[in-house]
Amino acid sequence: MAKTKLKIGGMSCQHCVKTVTDALTELQGVRRAKVNLRKGEAVVHFDESRVNTANLTEAITAAGFETL
Repeated sequence: MAKTKLKIGGMSCQHCVKTVTDALTELQGVRRAKVNLRKGEAVVHFDESRVNTANLTEAITAAGFETL
């Protein structure tokens, strides 16, 4: 299992955190996603054989946020 930390821009409230968390955890292969509003980042644990960091970035972008 792999782990990555992604910087996320545009989050301003706990609803944003939930939106990003849901977008990430809906991806097949994501085991856990912890999104931190104060730090503006997500720590994601995922199965590299099923999903990659580009997929994670796309999910965040599709949810209306940007990765930095």
